[in-house]
Amino acid sequence: MMAACLCFSLGAVVADSPVYSPADILTGVDAVSDALAAHGYIGSNRIATVVYLAAQLQKPVLVEGPPGVGKTELAKTVAAMLELPLIRLQCYEGLDEAKALYEWKYGKQLLYIQVLKDKIDDALGGARGLRESVAQLHRYDDIFFSEEFLEARPLLKALREPGGSVLLLDEIDKSDEEFEALLLEMLSDYQVTVPEIGTIAAAGTPPIVFLTSNNTRDVSDALKRRCLHLYIPFPEPALEQQIVATRVPKVAAALRRQLVAFVQSLRALELRKTPAISETIDWARTLLLLNVDSLDEAWVRDTLNVLLKFEDDVEAVEAQLPTLMRQVVD
Repeated sequence: MMAACLCFSLGAVVADSPVYSPADILTGVDAVSDALAAHGYIGSNRIATVVYLAAQLQKPVLVEGPPGVGKTELAKTVAAMLELPLIRLQCYEGLDEAKALYEWKYGKQLLYIQVLKDKIDDALGGARGLRESVAQLHRYDDIFFSEEFLEARPLLKALREPGGSVLLLDEIDKSDEEFEALLLEMLSDYQVTVPEIGTIAAAGTPPIVFLTSNNTRDVSDALKRRCLHLYIPFPEPALEQQIVATRVPKVAAALRRQLVAFVQSLRALELRKTPAISETIDWARTLLLLNVDSLDEAWVRDTLNVLLKFEDDVEAVEAQLPTLMRQVVD
């Protein structure tokens, strides 16, 4: 049975596919599904449904699943098909508001302070005594913490796009819980609070937000409550063959079935890094370049490093290679 959520971006618009305007795409789930396919993204009806709901309900989407199944590509494809700017933030441990939300233009502030020092007499305006001088200088406090000195980072940039945007928070599970807490206001109300200025809400249409996670840690319940949830597993053999056929069309059908079957058998093993769809495509290109017409043990052994990224995994698979090959050939 086909898995509930299967997808992968083909990286190019399918030839002779219909052209959809952004206004037409969000009229229903079927229109979203057709537009995703037209932009080269193979996915299930559940994926199209989540994208449609995210836009109509203005809800963020938390996309979970193993690496390499098309989570990031989904956000990229939605941005392309809706003709919206893609604003991407790669998450990592230690990410804070200065990198994600905003920071002050300290160099510009220092320059203006120097100008103020040169014009101190004019600024004081004939004030008499220390108390009056301090009161006069307080008039300039807000100048240095105003919009003119604010440097917008990805979260704030996404809110400021008047026509909307697609905001991709990639690998949210690699960030700290403190960063998750920073996101809660934006994900619930599409606004952020800058203490020196106040609340900044979305300029027009709120961004469509995708958060991806490889499940290296559990994200907080508070964050999950604010999001629609989508899980994308590894594809079933039929879909993976379809992906390979589209990305590497010169690979013969028999070889395509064999290589996909072999990759599928590897995913059933206990490996440090399971080969993803991108590795399947790379392996198909490798076999095509080497003029391989049919899998045999020698070719598999010589090209295992394309599929597997750790020597421990290579050695483990080599020990089971005769058995795995019999399953593929049979």
